[in-house]
Amino acid sequence: MIEPSLDTTRTAYDSVAVLYADTFRNVLDDSPLDRAMIGAFAELVRAGGGQVADLGCGPGRLTAHLHSLGASAFGIDLSPTMIELARRDHPGLRFEEGSMTALDLADGSVDGVLAWYSVIHMRPEELPTVFAEFGRVLAPGGHLLLGFFTTDDDSPDPAVPFDHKVTTAYRLSIDHVAALAREAGLVELARMRREPRDNERFLQGHLLVRKPAQPA
Repeated sequence: MIEPSLDTTRTAYDSVAVLYADTFRNVLDDSPLDRAMIGAFAELVRAGGGQVADLGCGPGRLTAHLHSLGASAFGIDLSPTMIELARRDHPGLRFEEGSMTALDLADGSVDGVLAWYSVIHMRPEELPTVFAEFGRVLAPGGHLLLGFFTTDDDSPDPAVPFDHKVTTAYRLSIDHVAALAREAGLVELARMRREPRDNERFLQGHLLVRKPAQPA
């Protein structure tokens, strides 16, 4: 059953799916730092086997980008309209409807998880459940890369709501996201906070973490 907040997000993205897909079709073209983080993630995942779940995949642009980098990527999204667009635009890739709070994936079944600006719509109290799911589905030694809107270092609130153009979203402090990952048993490898570009309002945060390998 879809929870009320997730149902709101799904309906909101269904209503703007076509416009969203057109607007952000080439979003990485002018983002060399973002591309570098995703490229490093893809390289690490390839070394571990290459199976990647792109969670909150939208119209599939990053799923396809990961595929072009040699990862065996598939996408999951709440919005059925987004999934329809992804399947239309990338017919050779796998896309499924689903929720990050209860993934239809076996324990330890993927080598990587990409959550690129997809946790921003989760209510703060839902995030521990989401990160527990990330940790559950990752294989030992697997990697998780997150992208999100972030806060200033001196912000007193780890999750700050703002008027996202689609539906309510939150800016998340990098330290808070790292703590959530740590509580889910994941180890931080790298983080980046970059300044907003001309068409962006907020600081951008990226966090790369790893699930420890099982003891020999």
